[in-house]
Amino acid sequence: MSLIPATILTGFLGSGKTTLLKRVLAEAHGQKIAVIENEFGEENIDSDILVSDTNEQIIQMSNGCICCTIREDLRATLRDLAEKKRKGELDFERVVIETTGVADPGPVAQTFFMDDEVAESYLLDSILTLVDAKHAENQLTDRQEARRQVGFADQIFISKSDLVSAEALDSLMHRLKHMNPRAPQRAVHFGEVALKEVFDLRGFNLNAKLDIDPDFLKEDDHDHAHDHGHEHHDHDHEHGEHCNHPSHQHDHGGHGHHHHHDDDVKSFVFKSERAFDPAKLEDFLGAVVNVYGPKMLRYKGVLFMKGTERKVIFQGVHQLMGSDLGPAWATDEVRNSKMVFIGIDLPKDILLQGLEQSLV
Repeated sequence: MSLIPATILTGFLGSGKTTLLKRVLAEAHGQKIAVIENEFGEENIDSDILVSDTNEQIIQMSNGCICCTIREDLRATLRDLAEKKRKGELDFERVVIETTGVADPGPVAQTFFMDDEVAESYLLDSILTLVDAKHAENQLTDRQEARRQVGFADQIFISKSDLVSAEALDSLMHRLKHMNPRAPQRAVHFGEVALKEVFDLRGFNLNAKLDIDPDFLKEDDHDHAHDHGHEHHDHDHEHGEHCNHPSHQHDHGGHGHHHHHDDDVKSFVFKSERAFDPAKLEDFLGAVVNVYGPKMLRYKGVLFMKGTERKVIFQGVHQLMGSDLGPAWATDEVRNSKMVFIGIDLPKDILLQGLEQSLV
């Protein structure tokens, strides 16, 4: 049986997760979706859909979707759903897991890799993070969980953007991009987004495409004309006063960008045209993940490795790291490695230096 695609939906309280979910369920376009609510709080899909005092954990809805509220373990629920599907007791094509507003999506994502039974039944498609434009600045500043959710995202939807000025939205998008240059951002109206933008994004696949916003890479290049991996010159504008990014120069009516670069969730990119030595790289990454794993949210790379004619693709969540052989390098293609790391207060210098020393 083919794997069941799973989507993790995260975002802070009030960001519109429930609106998005209700829309997805109402407009399921003939798709049968199992929704797992990973919380039992007041933010549940409204009681007309979920009856909270029932003992039944799984509720079949009129349009063929299924809702269940987890009171125990996510793994058990996923296994249970997969088994019922195999036996023909439940019919659904995909799963959406809504996390609590304050949850760290990391452990939810890890479930898909740690548990063999879950891994054999499901494919983690992507982590979607909803950001509420009106309250995001404060939430991101005050709440680490909100920053972590941004760091984990494969796709960011910004809701309520019509309630803020264009400058404030621009400033927010900049801030989010520094936290996570991998995730495309899209402003959506009241959580209304086309289903094709929500499902089958393949954001979590090990694929040969590394989606880092090209402007983010350019910004690194033209400000500092060395792209051979010597990127440890503290140029990620940690300190607003050295910041020469054009949009940061004029203080948008008090929405200055300077405080953004103090976010503890940051990203940085490593690039090199020299090949990696596989043994050295493995040792180094193993050591880094051992020490900093809990602070490493997402990391991904397409690597030029000595000894293979194919691209090596690697990615990880926290301590879990996996790699895969990708397509062969094309004859006219410049072989190079690109990696992006997203994490909490990661020691950029140590990481970049270690990667540099793992090159042939």
